[in-house]
Amino acid sequence: MSQYDLAVIGSGPGGYVAAIRAAQLGLKTVVIEKDGFLGGTCLHVGCIPTKVFLRHAEIYELFKRASEFGIEAKDFRLVWDHVLVRKDRIVKKHAKGIELLFRKHKIETVQGWGRVAGPGRVAISRDRQTSELKAKNILLATGSEARSLPGVDFDGKAILSNREILGLAAIPKSLVVVGAGAVGVEFASIFHSFGTQVTILEMLPRVVPLEDEEISAELEKSLRKRGMRIQTGAKVEAVGKDSKGVHVTFVDQSAKKQELSAEKILIAVGRAPKTEQLGLEGTRAKVEKGFVHVGSYMETEEPGLYAIGDIVFGYPQLAHAASMEGIIAVSRMAGKQTPALERHRIPNATYCEPQIGSVGLTERQAREAGFTVKTGKFPFLANSKASILGQHEGFIKVVADEKYGEILGVHIIGPLATEVISEAVTAIQMEATLDDMMFMVHAHPTLWEAMADAFGAVRRMAVNA
Repeated sequence: MSQYDLAVIGSGPGGYVAAIRAAQLGLKTVVIEKDGFLGGTCLHVGCIPTKVFLRHAEIYELFKRASEFGIEAKDFRLVWDHVLVRKDRIVKKHAKGIELLFRKHKIETVQGWGRVAGPGRVAISRDRQTSELKAKNILLATGSEARSLPGVDFDGKAILSNREILGLAAIPKSLVVVGAGAVGVEFASIFHSFGTQVTILEMLPRVVPLEDEEISAELEKSLRKRGMRIQTGAKVEAVGKDSKGVHVTFVDQSAKKQELSAEKILIAVGRAPKTEQLGLEGTRAKVEKGFVHVGSYMETEEPGLYAIGDIVFGYPQLAHAASMEGIIAVSRMAGKQTPALERHRIPNATYCEPQIGSVGLTERQAREAGFTVKTGKFPFLANSKASILGQHEGFIKVVADEKYGEILGVHIIGPLATEVISEAVTAIQMEATLDDMMFMVHAHPTLWEAMADAFGAVRRMAVNA
């Protein structure tokens, strides 16, 4: 029976990053992957292909506005087949890249369904046959799958999850999106840009409900301005199919029952952890509603068993969170000093238009935590680079502790917010204060320099507004 220092079950952004770091730290590592390719949901049917679509949507929108920039662009059109080909080419390129990295670091791979067979043992099932290997440490990185509504099954044709919508043969004329979290608003933004009539239904009182309330309000205003229909406080009661597509019955916020029809429906109501058939019932690991409880270094209560990514209780289901969780876990296994992962230092990035980037506490969370809060906002309308780009929507909001100037949270909606947020992540990670950031030199003209005015705005000292 083969013996390893680490067996990783799952090769998504948590699993493959953990495996590479483990190999760099000298651990003999094997990765067990049920699919015939590496990279997991994020690379193949999640983050990467979705962002490819978003890039195409961004370019298409720019062509529509070409006259603003003194460019005549007539008779242009979107060739959907070419979009799909480019998406697949990018995915395959990066999947091959992971294979090359595994060979470089001498990481072994085994295809099959992995499960914990006992202390330090992993059973692997494939083609009705089972093999077994031994590992000093086992890391679970099995990811998640799309949830549906009660009684509603994905059919891959009219009732779609994030997986099926990435492979549509044609752009739908109309689309209902159920759920206005990151996945929902990203696909709504994509297909609206491509000419689809989009309606968003969200059960909670606001879109992107995990974001700061002012961010939610700004995004809803922007989406409505672009022509999307939005119903918040809407509870879907039934989804049916007919010859034209789907019909949806929902109760609105005034308790009135409504119906609407569309060619397709995307259900984006969250993701379920994939922890069934992992053998956890035979371990000491605590599992709650499918999620695995872990300690500060991603360790379960079963010695030598760790869990990372979308299956972990209390952590965000984000690819970059999974990657850092994996790095922390294997560093701990290798006996290296490593900091624990702090939840509020993990950034959120939503790639709709306008983009959203955030890190730390929202204003409401900061007040509920007992801080005496002071906030500052700076609009992109007053930023030179935003004017150059022709993208003026949105703002940067800073949430700070009034007494010491500690930066508690930064929330951005606007051009390239998912890139601009990086400075705020660094500031919170390094426990910087307003004074530290107000005296940081920002290059001009950049979108990034709006951060300087946002920090200054907390002290009512923004220069450009």
